Amino acid sequence: MNYGYIRVSTDKQTVENQRFEINRFCQEKGVVIDRWIEETISGAKNVDHRKLGKLLKKMKTEDILICTELSRLGRNLLMIMSVLNDCMNRDIKVWTIKDNYRLGSDINSKVLAFAFGLAAEIERNLISQRTKEALARKRAEGVILGRPKGRKSSKTKLTGQEKKIRELLEKKVSYSAIARILNVHRLTVTSFVKNNNLKRDMFLA
Repeated sequence: MNYGYIRVSTDKQTVENQRFEINRFCQEKGVVIDRWIEETISGAKNVDHRKLGKLLKKMKTEDILICTELSRLGRNLLMIMSVLNDCMNRDIKVWTIKDNYRLGSDINSKVLAFAFGLAAEIERNLISQRTKEALARKRAEGVILGRPKGRKSSKTKLTGQEKKIRELLEKKVSYSAIARILNVHRLTVTSFVKNNNLKRDMFLA
């Protein structure tokens, strides 16, 4: 059987691009996908905890796993190599589109897969190192990274409760009572009312 495997890391990403690439590839090669497997999960997750792991256990000799690129199988060298090693030992083929690999159980496939995985791992490490060096350079130049020290977030526990607090104030409910209703400290209510001018808005209305 031929399996089309699609993985995205977040809900914001779409599976349609990968599906389109696999479909176009299969049309050109005259291959039919018998079953699609899609999942939204980080490539860092253990394969056994992903749909991919369940699929691999079901696949048989001469089955083909088709994905857009080897990085869909895992996020690091060891994970990718583990998947490929399992497939090769069981004569399961792995085809990728962007990388243009046709991996089977032959020695050339094993060498190629190792080289690809190693290169991908090295590239990730280099990117991480470049990022750390860039941050270190900015710190050395005096650039403040992240939120400036002492600056508070604009969001508080009561953000979004303005209408309810205003209504309670109009009913002359005390700050202490409002705090109990909203399950916060009285001073939190006092500060929130003051910072958001809720009393002034109430009088203007």
